[in-house]
Amino acid sequence: MRKTCSFRPSEVAEYINWIYFFHAWGMNGKPQEAREALRSEAEALLQQWEDRYQTHAAFALFNAWSEDDDIWLDDTRLPMLRQQRPNAMGTCLSLADFVQPRTEGVTDRVGVFATTVDPAMEKDHDGDEYQRLLAQTLADRLAEATVEKLHLEVRRHWWGYAPDEQLTIEQLLREEFQGIRPAVGYPSLPDTSVNFIISELVGMKEIGIHLTENGAMRPHASVSGLMIAHPQAHYFDLGPIGEDQLADYARRRGIPIVVMRRFLASSLLK
Repeated sequence: MRKTCSFRPSEVAEYINWIYFFHAWGMNGKPQEAREALRSEAEALLQQWEDRYQTHAAFALFNAWSEDDDIWLDDTRLPMLRQQRPNAMGTCLSLADFVQPRTEGVTDRVGVFATTVDPAMEKDHDGDEYQRLLAQTLADRLAEATVEKLHLEVRRHWWGYAPDEQLTIEQLLREEFQGIRPAVGYPSLPDTSVNFIISELVGMKEIGIHLTENGAMRPHASVSGLMIAHPQAHYFDLGPIGEDQLADYARRRGIPIVVMRRFLASSLLK
C-alpha cells in the first residue's frame, strides 16, 4: 500500500502541538499573555495561508520482519542501530526489537512516512526577520501536525490496527495511542542518510521533498520516519555507539565507513 495526500492548513491545525511552538520561541516561563499574543499572530498567519498553501504526506505500508538488527520491508533492508550502554532495565534496545523476528515465521507490518509543506510557506515573510521566524516555526509545526493526522488515518483506516480508537486531541499529542513513529534524526534513528532509503520507499519527490548530499530534507519543515504498531514499542535514546557498531552498520548499509562516520558523527562514542 502506498498513498499520498495533501491538506489545507485548517485540516491539520487542530493537531498543532503549541507547547513545541512556544519552546522554539523560548517562551517557557514567559507570561501567559505573551504566549497568547504569539499564538494569535500565528493563527492569523494560518488564516492567510488557508487558500494559498498546503501540507503534503506520503505513506507506504510494508510486510516486515526483523533479522538481527535489520528491519526488512518486503525486499528492502533497513539496518538499525542498537544501544551499547544498557538502559535502566539492563537491556540495549534497537527499533528492530519491536518488529517480529524472521525466525518466528510471522509476517509483521511497518509503515514508512514523510510529510512536508509547500516551499513558499517557509519564505512568506518579505525579508522581515520576525515574520521569517514566525513562518518557519509555524511551518515546522504544520509538518508535524500533518504527521499526527496521517498517523491517525493510518491507525484507524489504512493499516487499521486500531479501528475503534477514540482519543481527544490532548491524548493524541500525549501519544496515548498504540505504537510509535520514530522520526529520522531523532534519538532512536539519528542517521539522516536513512532518508535516501525512505525516499525510494515512499516517493519523497512526489510530495516536493528533495534531499541534500547528507540526507537533510528540503523544505526544512519536513518530517520522515517509521510507524511501528507493537503494543510495547516505546521511544528511547540510542546514546553513543562504538567503532565496532559503526563498522558493522556501515557494512550493512553498504556505505564506506569513512562516509558513515560523517553521518553518525554526533552519535559516536567519544
